[in-house]
Amino acid sequence: MEDPLPEQMRTASTALLTALTPAAREIAVHPFDDETTRRWLEYRPRPRPGVCLAELDVAGRKAAHRLLATALSPSAYAQAIAIIGLEEVLDRAEGWQRGRHSGDYWVAVFGDPARDDRWAWRLEGHHLSVNMTVVDGQVSPAPIFFGANPAAVRYAGRPVTRPLGVEEDLARALLDALGPAERAAAIIADDAPADIISATRGRVDGPLEPLGVPAGRLGPTGRALLDQVVALYLDRLPPELAIREATRLGAGDLYFAWAGPTEPGKRHYYRVQGDDLLIEYDNTSADGNHAHTVLRRPASDFGADVLATHHRSHPHD
Repeated sequence: MEDPLPEQMRTASTALLTALTPAAREIAVHPFDDETTRRWLEYRPRPRPGVCLAELDVAGRKAAHRLLATALSPSAYAQAIAIIGLEEVLDRAEGWQRGRHSGDYWVAVFGDPARDDRWAWRLEGHHLSVNMTVVDGQVSPAPIFFGANPAAVRYAGRPVTRPLGVEEDLARALLDALGPAERAAAIIADDAPADIISATRGRVDGPLEPLGVPAGRLGPTGRALLDQVVALYLDRLPPELAIREATRLGAGDLYFAWAGPTEPGKRHYYRVQGDDLLIEYDNTSADGNHAHTVLRRPASDFGADVLATHHRSHPHD
């Protein structure tokens, strides 16, 4: 049965380009073979390739959101929209001094989705980066970065908004389920790093050391919770793509590592690694209220897997 997702992305990206003015389209579209621009990853508020959503009319912005929705499950799309909305909350908290705004997100298309057998797209801004590559009718996802600042807004101790709350809570439940020996192996440092280790690098080479505790050493509850953490990140993708990625990981080894204090409200970090899988989470501001998360496929990011298959079949490329 043919996968409908590539065609959905093709239709949505073509509709986006049609909705843009010629000037905006010229800014939005880049050559697929421009590796530096296509392998861009930036989750800080910096200038970036593409066209800014704030500069588009309503039709253009809606077309960009429809394209974003093709890459995300309904729950992940809701997270993404909450993250975008937090720009206004953060701007208020900073006294309106930095001009943050929810339109400061950029969309870029690489190649011609209407004609090319190799093309890609990205929607990105502060604390959001969604990258999709389509080659020969197959979608290759990642990196997918979600962040949140503030990570939680509370009223009387209860969360009003907490877009990445499940990502923290499941990992804490996993840590609490470990026995003393497994916990000692999982906690790799007393202090959390300043940020996710993979940062904004276009390529991640090799596993991050130390690996932490292997899944094979976990008891049934711990292993089930580790699987839930992995599923949570894979389920950012549309169901058919999430199932494919889970199958691709198969029965390979998984490792869980934690750094920093274990009590809530302190700076903390965790990661999960496996065969061509890297999940990172950090909450690193002084009060532990600024979260970063990323789903990466170190050997396959930015479509490296489907491009390798394409080049074996089309050596002239």
